Amino acid sequence: MLESIVHVCLAGLSGGMFIWLVASGLTLIFGVLGVLNFAHGSFYMLGAYLCFSVLRALGQNFWWGLLLGPLVVAAVGYLVERFFLRRVYGLELPYQLLLTFAFVLLFDDLVKILWGAGSLGAPGAPGLTDSVPILGRQFPVYNLFVIAVGPLVAVGLWALLEKTWAGRIIRASSSDREMASALGVKVPALFTAVFVFGSWLGALGGGLAVPYLGLLTPGMGEQVIIEAFVVAVIGGLGSLKGAFLGALLIGLLSAFGTRFLPAFDMFLTFILMAGVLLWRPQGFFGEKR
Repeated sequence: MLESIVHVCLAGLSGGMFIWLVASGLTLIFGVLGVLNFAHGSFYMLGAYLCFSVLRALGQNFWWGLLLGPLVVAAVGYLVERFFLRRVYGLELPYQLLLTFAFVLLFDDLVKILWGAGSLGAPGAPGLTDSVPILGRQFPVYNLFVIAVGPLVAVGLWALLEKTWAGRIIRASSSDREMASALGVKVPALFTAVFVFGSWLGALGGGLAVPYLGLLTPGMGEQVIIEAFVVAVIGGLGSLKGAFLGALLIGLLSAFGTRFLPAFDMFLTFILMAGVLLWRPQGFFGEKR
């Protein structure tokens, strides 16, 4: 029984880290720009498909795919922010959601045109395809790799925002755009850079998901963006540490639900969200608005 619980916990941690990688970019964009980007799941999907395309073009080299795929998605994020999202910053939230949802439909159709409407089988990551024994049962090495990557990204984001000059400028611009602009900060360019970086994080999660999922399907971003939104709401909109904690909770809850209560897997996730919002409407680390 102990080994089963340990393996379920490890599976939950690996699943939670995938959600965290997507939710981190979503949370960063909302925290700085104030935009709820519903198309963030599409950046995750594009990252996965582009990583797969680089794999196929360069002889199954997963690491090149993981490097180049998110960079291409970051360029797409630049175009989306520069020519579309920038025009709705001052509008109400429903206008932002409608615009970003339109990109969800657009990117879904684009994936079907370029890669087809069927599923695509994806290879594993070189050197990380084996399993290791943990308490007498095998556990995939790649899942352990993802469990390590998630906290590294969290520490990197914390260091960037709290310990660097660029992070201070980002936090200042997020708190008071007018004052930051008056002090000489090029706020529009800064917001574009933050959106591009957030898009890159979402695409990185998609690239890392290629060996984990094994199959790529059009529309795969919709499921992950729902989980990312749940994580962002539980943790507090705009709070990275809240998103990290929320991703851990959702990952573990989903793993235990799949193992012991498979009929109520998604139900448990929304029960957790409802409970947190009833107890603390702004989420774990969110600010009252």
